Amino acid sequence: MNDNLLNIKLEFAKTAVKMAGEFLKSHLHDELEITEKSRFDDLVTNLDKAVQNQIVSKIGERFPKDFILAEEDGVRHDISDGNVWVLDPIDGTTNFIVQRDHFAVMLAYYENGVGKIGVILDVMTDNLYWGNGAETFKNEIKLSLVARPLRQSLIGVNSYMYRTNAGGLLDLSRESLGVRMLGSAGIEFVAILDGKIWGYFSNLSPWDYAAGAILLAPFGYVTTQLDGSALDFDGRQMMMTVPEGQLSEIRKFIK
Repeated sequence: MNDNLLNIKLEFAKTAVKMAGEFLKSHLHDELEITEKSRFDDLVTNLDKAVQNQIVSKIGERFPKDFILAEEDGVRHDISDGNVWVLDPIDGTTNFIVQRDHFAVMLAYYENGVGKIGVILDVMTDNLYWGNGAETFKNEIKLSLVARPLRQSLIGVNSYMYRTNAGGLLDLSRESLGVRMLGSAGIEFVAILDGKIWGYFSNLSPWDYAAGAILLAPFGYVTTQLDGSALDFDGRQMMMTVPEGQLSEIRKFIK
């Protein structure tokens, strides 16, 4: 795809996500319709579905030949097949319900499995993180990021994986200054971009990591399964986003 069309799609993605954020803030104190999905702490609201429907509709109008992989209502497509938008309408739904804070809207765009556009909006701070796989910006400021050594850093973790030492995560954490659990993959990814945490370990679905992987790639970060193999963008998998240059240190603990 030519650069001009990619730039058009990038601006479209930024606008769509910002509009979704404004919509969510305008309905922040509505009485929510909350439904359990797989279990009591896996929740979806009427606003998750409303945001997804809005963005999916906009994509269909502007780019009718593109496909969509999204969190709600079984909207699925193989990431390796053509032009695919990957959407998480509210990442951190439980945070949204309980805290009214620390949640994100995330949209990514892939061509035949290659990430081209990533956008994450931290809704309540109104900070928009966006990039094309070569450069990443926070609002209009181009970001730079150099990972500190693990022993000088905090790491973001999934609580279940941490307390059960999944893949050796608890062991690895002892080599760091400590762990943080933020409850939203999007907020974890932007915490890495802001230099607040060193890496992120969790059990995620494609819409949770699609945008973050693109935004962190320019800084030498890799997003993989715990054993280093590629994520398959099909279902939930234990994963990590970490500095590639420190993989040898990570491999002493993470299997």
